[in-house]
Amino acid sequence: MTNPTRCTWVSSDPLYITYHDSEWGVPLHDEQKLFELLILEGFQSGLSWITILRKREDFREAFDHFNFHQIAQWTDEKLQECLENPKIIRNRLKIQAVKMNAQSFIKIQEKFGSFDRYIWEFVSFTPIQNHFFSHQELPSSTELSLAMSKSLKKHGFKFVGPTICYSFMQAAGLVNDHITECFCYPKK
Repeated sequence: MTNPTRCTWVSSDPLYITYHDSEWGVPLHDEQKLFELLILEGFQSGLSWITILRKREDFREAFDHFNFHQIAQWTDEKLQECLENPKIIRNRLKIQAVKMNAQSFIKIQEKFGSFDRYIWEFVSFTPIQNHFFSHQELPSSTELSLAMSKSLKKHGFKFVGPTICYSFMQAAGLVNDHITECFCYPKK
């Protein structure tokens, strides 16, 4: 049996293949998973996504399995514990942003009913299906990711620039950027 054609950014690493095949571009509506993905995308800034995937379980353990209610209440001691954890990326500003982002996440839930409703409104609750033939065609940001970034920042989020927001949109399935030759690209 031949391997299916995948997006060209996927390496032969089984973690990457599983992520590509079962997560990337799949519409996500679970609040806790959306929070996790937004945080991990922020940590990915300046690094490769495979680095984040390899540390994802360590992040889950260090960040209370991305329970935003718990994280919103983190003490200075908990923040320091994360800064001293060699299993995760120990960037002080990014770790401090996790707590602020959890607090902002809760405020958005209170204001909009759910983060899911808030974030999916950017695409009118329907994933955008792009039609790219190669990985090089994929944008790093769009007008929509810029609008999302501005809105998230207005609501108190950190590490949510337009490029991070576009990566989040791709990962959470708000946009489907599987190239047309990829077996994950929807066939009509």
